[in-house]
Amino acid sequence: MANDTILEAEARERAGKGAARATRRQGRVPAVIYGAHQPPTLIALEPRAVLREIHRAGWRSRVYDIKLGSDSTRVLFRDVQFHPVTEALEHVDFQRLAAGEKLRVAVAVRFLNEAASPGLKRGGVLNVIRHAVECYCDPDHVPAFFGADLAALDINDNVRWSDLKGTEGIRPTIIDRDFVIVTVAPPTKVAEAAVAEGAAAAAPAAAAVAAAPAAAAVAAAPAKAPAKK
Repeated sequence: MANDTILEAEARERAGKGAARATRRQGRVPAVIYGAHQPPTLIALEPRAVLREIHRAGWRSRVYDIKLGSDSTRVLFRDVQFHPVTEALEHVDFQRLAAGEKLRVAVAVRFLNEAASPGLKRGGVLNVIRHAVECYCDPDHVPAFFGADLAALDINDNVRWSDLKGTEGIRPTIIDRDFVIVTVAPPTKVAEAAVAEGAAAAAPAAAAVAAAPAAAAVAAAPAKAPAKK
C-alpha cells in the first residue's frame, strides 16, 4: 500500500444528473466507487488530479488510494467519461479492491530493446497485436506493465504471452493458446514490390484472355463478297 498513488476526495450526498451537474459547477468531477460487495460510495475529485493521472502510462492497472476524510479505499480506474463536445471531464468510475480477491485488469505492454532487433534494423515493421493484456491478478501485485523484449526478433519472428517479462503468478483471460503480442513483419517496400511483381506477371495473361473473344469473333465472321464492277 505504501506504493499506492493517493487521490484526495470529498463525499457527495446525492446521486443523479442534477447532483452531478451541481458538483461540476463547483469545480469538481463526480465519481463513484463500487465493488467488493459493498454499497457504492459517491465522491467528488479535483479534475486536474484525475487528468494528471490518466496522462501517465499504465494508469489503468495502477492501484490508487482514495482518501475520504480519515478513511481510505484502494481502487482501480474503471471508466473515465468526457463531454462529447467540450471534452471536459464528466465522471469517473472506480472499482473497490478486496484483499485476497482476484481482479480483472488490462496491463500495458512495454516494448524493450527495439533498437537491437535485427529484423527492425533490416527494415522490418513492428506489428503490435496487443498493446495491453487482460489478466487476473492479486490487488497487491498488479504490475505496472509487461515487458516484451525485441532484442532477438528477426523478420517474421514474434513475442507471445509466454515470452513476456513480469507475468509471474498472473493468469491471462485467454488460456486456450499462447497468443501473440507483437510480430516483426517484412519491410513494406518488399511487400509492395511482391504485389507489383505479381500484378505485372498476371497482366499478359489477363490481356490474352480479354483478346481471345475478339479474335474468335473475327474468325467466325462470314467473308464479304467481292464488290461488283
